[in-house]
Amino acid sequence: MPHFLETSAPDFDARLTALLGMKREDSPEVDDTVAAIIADVRARGDAAVLELTAKFDRLELTPQTLAFSEAEIDAACAQVPEAERAALELAATRIRAYHERQRPEDAHWTDDTGASLGWRWSAVSAAGLYVPGGLASYPSSVLMNAIPAQVAGVERLVICAPMPDGVVNPLVLLAARLSGVDTIYRIGGAQAIAAMAYGTETIAPVDKITGPGNAFVAAAKRRVFGKVGIDMIAGPSEILVIGDGTGDAEWIALDLLSQAEHDESAQSILITTSQAEADAVCAAVDRQLEVLERRAIAGASWRDNGIVIVARDLAQAAALSDRFAPEHLELCVEDPEALLEDITHAGAVFLGHWTPEAIGDYIGGPNHVLPTARSARFSSGLNVLDFMKRTTLAHMTPAALAAIGPAAEILAQSESLQAHGLSVRARLDALNDKT
Repeated sequence: MPHFLETSAPDFDARLTALLGMKREDSPEVDDTVAAIIADVRARGDAAVLELTAKFDRLELTPQTLAFSEAEIDAACAQVPEAERAALELAATRIRAYHERQRPEDAHWTDDTGASLGWRWSAVSAAGLYVPGGLASYPSSVLMNAIPAQVAGVERLVICAPMPDGVVNPLVLLAARLSGVDTIYRIGGAQAIAAMAYGTETIAPVDKITGPGNAFVAAAKRRVFGKVGIDMIAGPSEILVIGDGTGDAEWIALDLLSQAEHDESAQSILITTSQAEADAVCAAVDRQLEVLERRAIAGASWRDNGIVIVARDLAQAAALSDRFAPEHLELCVEDPEALLEDITHAGAVFLGHWTPEAIGDYIGGPNHVLPTARSARFSSGLNVLDFMKRTTLAHMTPAALAAIGPAAEILAQSESLQAHGLSVRARLDALNDKT
């Protein structure tokens, strides 16, 4: 059974605080293993990657077979049934259209001193995109990572996707092709992150690494941050549904289970103003768990991490949701647009009874790589700007320097940075000599 809370209960705040602090991430021993793997890859390059791939994925590779050949990609793409190809193409089209609207504009202006100021945007030169493999082989993740990078203008894109036992998901390779990625390495885990960050004899290093993965991948991304950029440290998936008694209990139950089936550590939360809806949804979850293929995983997630809260009203429900800052937030209420005004913290919001979170995972358009573990309080989902950086621009005329230079000199002196001040003073003196 999930955790049941009533806001009217005297111990509600204490119980909620405990649940908010509940750690669902994997064991800290993971970090020690990852540190050793990264050190090994840095020291031995290809040899370490090949040995670790054989050990963890039971796949024997050579430097020449680390990446798929073009012929192999062609053959895999040809295996994709027409219906799945069409669905993937539609998803790619919608995701590209959404992310093209995120492209930022350069700016340039002249201020009242005559100084020219501004900024320009440029893409990172190379990005490595991690795509989970094995049981969690997601072609949708290829689209969600590669298309924003391509829209940003990244020149070199590579994918690392583990292929345990050599099993290839043709949809992953087709998604890569639709996204404009030609280099796909059949490696995964911490060794793939290390290879993309530091490079090996075969794999050139990148500037930024994005994409979800298991605890080892997350720990590796945390360790290589600073050497390369990363998108975020993704934890177990989560969904929060706000209801007001007007929703379909079966629909809400399935939405909750859509995240619970990801991982035993995933979290599904229902906050509703209706006790009757809370009871109906819980009963529906129990019914669905009897027939769900991944019921062992989803059942453990719902039992250990599921939360049901009966709130006083929607304003309180929104405030509670902001405390969770969920990765996915569904507003299954009569007037979702009005309730949205009260929401501040969420990775992605799905409005109304007809907008299941699963639409966002595949075909809606917005990105499904989203902040977890309450990090939506301060971060955003993956987007075009993640693959770009802003360079500021400044051009002083002699008159502009004469106007603002003395203040710069004073501030430099106040910080005891003599050369700073002298670099300005030399130019100001040159101006005075001319006059």
